[in-house]
Amino acid sequence: MDDAVARDMEDVEGLVEHYDAVVLGAGVSGLVSASVLGAQGCGRLLLVDEYAHVGGNHIDWSSGGYTFDIGSLIFQDDSPLLAHFPELLPRYVPIDPSWARLNPQRKVTAYPISPRDDVLAAGLWVLICIAASVIYARLFQRQMRNARDFARYWIGGYLLHRTGLESYMKRFYGVPAEQIDIELARKRMLWISENASLRAFVARLRKPKGGAPTNRQLARPKEGFSTLYAAAVDRLSASGVTFRLSTRLEGIERSGQGFRVRFADGTISARRVISTIPLDRAAALCGINFGEAELETITLVSLYFSFSGERGFRESILYNFSHEGAWKRLTVYSDFYGPADGREYFAVEVIADHIGHSAAQAEADFRAHVRLNGLFDGDLKLEGSQMLANAYPIYRNGAAARAAALVDSLRQFGVESFGRQGAFNYQPTARVSTHEAEAALGASRSAL
Repeated sequence: MDDAVARDMEDVEGLVEHYDAVVLGAGVSGLVSASVLGAQGCGRLLLVDEYAHVGGNHIDWSSGGYTFDIGSLIFQDDSPLLAHFPELLPRYVPIDPSWARLNPQRKVTAYPISPRDDVLAAGLWVLICIAASVIYARLFQRQMRNARDFARYWIGGYLLHRTGLESYMKRFYGVPAEQIDIELARKRMLWISENASLRAFVARLRKPKGGAPTNRQLARPKEGFSTLYAAAVDRLSASGVTFRLSTRLEGIERSGQGFRVRFADGTISARRVISTIPLDRAAALCGINFGEAELETITLVSLYFSFSGERGFRESILYNFSHEGAWKRLTVYSDFYGPADGREYFAVEVIADHIGHSAAQAEADFRAHVRLNGLFDGDLKLEGSQMLANAYPIYRNGAAARAAALVDSLRQFGVESFGRQGAFNYQPTARVSTHEAEAALGASRSAL
């Protein structure tokens, strides 16, 4: 950093730490940002997180021989994340995951839709109702104002209800489908339109069941995410990156040609500030007024079970598309890592708003629902639970525009904000997070 710039940024007490850049948030987006900035020649770099761990919302919980995750997280051996941190690859566990869904007819079937079970096996009258519903939607329901309109236009209201897709959308997004932003639907539900044509329907019927992916599927180490991301910390630390975890952020101010970033235990100066933390949190730190319209996020309850008996399905990941039950997805970790003490173990995800922010209520609801559907016959034991705030954005109508306005306000202030949290942008995989961080920082793939 230029000495004159550093002097401009000093306060009356004098700052002792000066950085070329500070990255807020040590999740995938933050780690990749640090790697990109280092490759671009950023000399002194600070990576800050209020969490005590690296990896953001990649969080695990262990008890005895069990290690559970918040969410269902699968990586691939061709992920662009490995271009930044090749040391991660040998730490992953190769897996062969399979996906299914529980449909409203209480049948475990293909995810996200089964032409045979949802359409052909339904009988002639249901086929007529599906066809009539699609024709009606294409003729008279062409206006798309929200996610429900989008899905109904492509597959008709009858099939939307019969498959349970409408119920699942509410479980996943946290609000009814008619309140979900249309832009998100077009961006994240493109598979509906891609598979809604007659040609696509026939192709799915002919496709061999369980076609193997071209890349290798991977899971985090059995010991947990800390073992995985320790390799990324080692690489970045060796390149000169400084980490400050468990650090409470208190404010960001412009100072000369850079910034002052205030923590509970002191202040640093930086030429650049990169933010991957929740968007409204970053705005508040910068003193930006983002109005009364709150950017809502999902609070996720994760229930951790062990089990001995017959579970009623073979797949390792099961989605709840039925019209009952608050849980949205379960992941059987013992399919990846083997049983512990002779018992299978799995995690269940429930949106906190749907069960009164109560883990006990979430457990009771889950037990009642799986009993009704015959999914777990045996000894089902709750080992623990966790509640995670800011798990991912709620895309209520208008939220995307408010988020874009906040990102622009931060940009005008000088802070570069992006990522799942930093741009209020749902990113389903580490692959997407890596690509978007690279794009935001203008990374050249050949330079990595």
